[in-house]
Amino acid sequence: MFVFSMDAFVIVLGLLLGSFFNVVAIRLLKQQSIAFPPSHCPSCKHPLSPQDLIPIISYVLLKGRCRYCQTSISPLYPLGELVTVLSLYTVYKVVGLSFELIPAMLLTSLLVISVLTDIREKLILNVVTFPFIGILVIVRLFIGEGAFWYYLIGGIVGFSLLLLISIASKGGMGGGDIKLYAAIGLVLGPWLTVMSFVLASFVGAIVGIFLLLTGKVNRKQPIPFGPYILIGTLTAYLFGSQLWDWYRSFF
Repeated sequence: MFVFSMDAFVIVLGLLLGSFFNVVAIRLLKQQSIAFPPSHCPSCKHPLSPQDLIPIISYVLLKGRCRYCQTSISPLYPLGELVTVLSLYTVYKVVGLSFELIPAMLLTSLLVISVLTDIREKLILNVVTFPFIGILVIVRLFIGEGAFWYYLIGGIVGFSLLLLISIASKGGMGGGDIKLYAAIGLVLGPWLTVMSFVLASFVGAIVGIFLLLTGKVNRKQPIPFGPYILIGTLTAYLFGSQLWDWYRSFF
């Protein structure tokens, strides 16, 4: 009964956070307050009632349109909520109820917000990343299987790796990605951080080739890297040891 209750709690929390992360992403991109004014339709400005704000369900019931002006609602809203709840729930199930769940949830939240801003405007915002880095440094002083310096080195490795790639590619890697990987390194440590980037690049390359072949994008069109960072990072963080053992089995 306790396990079921915790599962339900994490799912509800994930949905609520997903709705909040949408607001954070949209308003910070517009350099607006995340608290005021209250939630409203961006088209007709009508305040939204509680029944309009039920994560995912409201979008489905309203058939993707504003209740008041019938303007189409971006599918990024329910997508952000879905990505948030799936990511947080997966992290909870793999990490379990332990102190490590704190940095895990913090990093997952940062990754999701970064994905939402990156998809919308191809930006990963310093105003989001820097506070998370500060909080994660403090958290890693008290929580972690390794010593604090191990995670600190991870942050340096993540930052330096992306910085070198950005320099080598002459700006092919954005500044937001570089700082995001500093935060990733603080949670994963150096080795899993490198694995995270390798996995993110692999998934990004596969998707990019598919989009090119299907004509969805052209060669010069930039593609947000944030979604692949989320996939690569959570895969490395949650299953990195198993993946490494599987890889070594071939040799």
